[in-house]
Amino acid sequence: MWKEEDNKLKKTFEFSDFVEAFGFMSSVAIVAEKMNHHPNWSNVYNTVSFELNTHDAGDKVTDKDHKLAKEIDKIAKQ
Repeated sequence: MWKEEDNKLKKTFEFSDFVEAFGFMSSVAIVAEKMNHHPNWSNVYNTVSFELNTHDAGDKVTDKDHKLAKEIDKIAKQ
């Protein structure tokens, strides 16, 4: 579940290994580019963490972030 704190929408995903995590990140990158809304994220081995906010809205959580979060969840379920 996404958690909103410190003007960020946050969530961490865990995968079976690095290749699966990297594949997930590649899929998210394609969607984020199409939306022109790029996440702050990090990856360590099988874990991918997100902190979403909208820079041009003063680094606050906006509808863009919630829409991207929904798309990320869809990709994670595939």
